[in-house]
Amino acid sequence: MVTLNSYLVLGAVLFTIGAVGVFTQRNALIIYMCIELMLNAVNLTFIAFSRYLNSLDGHVFVFMIMAVAAAEAAVGLAIFISLFRNKETVNVDNFNLCKG
Repeated sequence: MVTLNSYLVLGAVLFTIGAVGVFTQRNALIIYMCIELMLNAVNLTFIAFSRYLNSLDGHVFVFMIMAVAAAEAAVGLAIFISLFRNKETVNVDNFNLCKG
């Protein structure tokens, strides 16, 4: 039987992998995928606690997070496409949007 601790450890590992990816990678798409991995790790912990407490509150939060993540995906990918068309790279070191 899988316990609550197993889900929490898996969520912590996934969140850590995502955080390490955000801090170490320079490719904007990989950073974006790592942020999505971190969101999914949080969703996993919400569902684990929701099931452990026999409550539907966690499911509601996960549904809302998934709706926001879907909107973020559409807007984020549109921004990446626009940046790639203008700068011809997705390396975050080459983006300095403050100067003209």
